[in-house]
Amino acid sequence: MVYEFEGRTEKEAIDRAAEELGLEKNDFDVEIMEAQRQGLFKKGYVKIQVHTDRQVTRAETGPEPEERSSEGRRSRPETSGEDDAGRQAVFGDPGAQNEFEKKMVDFLEGLIGRMGYDGKASVLFREDRKIGFKIDSEYSSILIGKKGKNLDALQLLANIYAGRLGREDTRIILDSENYRIRREESLVRLAYTVADRVRENRASILLEPMNPFDRRLIHTTLNDIADVETKSEGEGLYKQVRVYYRGSMR
Repeated sequence: MVYEFEGRTEKEAIDRAAEELGLEKNDFDVEIMEAQRQGLFKKGYVKIQVHTDRQVTRAETGPEPEERSSEGRRSRPETSGEDDAGRQAVFGDPGAQNEFEKKMVDFLEGLIGRMGYDGKASVLFREDRKIGFKIDSEYSSILIGKKGKNLDALQLLANIYAGRLGREDTRIILDSENYRIRREESLVRLAYTVADRVRENRASILLEPMNPFDRRLIHTTLNDIADVETKSEGEGLYKQVRVYYRGSMR
């Protein structure tokens, strides 16, 4: 299900979503649709879209929920960018510690094998309702794909399989060659570079289509720049972020 919430800040909007839906924050995915910084004569504003597979009864406020598409299930690549509180990095034996982890490792290695590639899966981190797996392969560049799309697809399949094992409440994160971290650093640099161009030209720039997590990273990175605002545009899983100079889109 998909819901929309608004607030003066991202935290306020997320807190409102958790309260109205009666869910823990780990039970839903968040995508920032629009954000503007508070100014002297303007209040801060953040609009978010919440995705959840849980059955909820929402208070009769705001828009009615929409059915999420099958493509959008666990759409966020949901990676390392969320709150890391409680995460247990695996510094010792990365091997499976229980039946669920063993089945996930076997599934991932079997999936890669059926694609025609060799690869080994191991546990990357464990935290409440979330577990990360690392794929080691000489074909990592292919498994990651352009802009991480292949890795996102593998991650989606892994989450579907986890649900079939009765672990719908556990979010699966896949990484290979530290792609998630490298991608995050690259997007932060991109965001600041684009912001400088927007401020210099007093115009707007539309970025390439991105998945929900990447878009959220752009929004949050630029949220503290006073004269720059961002907004998601388009339909489907891969939307675009428009970065614009405050006042140029009004």
